[in-house]
Amino acid sequence: MPSERSARVTLRRSLRNRVVRRSLRTSRTKAQRVLVTGSAEEAQAAVKKTITDLDVAARKGVIHANKAARTKSRLAKKLNAAVAAA
Repeated sequence: MPSERSARVTLRRSLRNRVVRRSLRTSRTKAQRVLVTGSAEEAQAAVKKTITDLDVAARKGVIHANKAARTKSRLAKKLNAAVAAA
């Protein structure tokens, strides 16, 4: 594959991945904030959305599947601790 074409393909993919990665970070940050400050129902909804976003990112290859699983596990642990404390 010619290098110019490779550069175009890489640019397209990186732009597409950037959108998914940015929304994933936003979702994860929001979930972590709600876990600390919000109610149990809000926390469950935020974590559920973040888990969905992680699955989408892993399916698209934006992040590694193991990273998605690790992050989901950590979020679930925090959610369970927050629900038990409430």
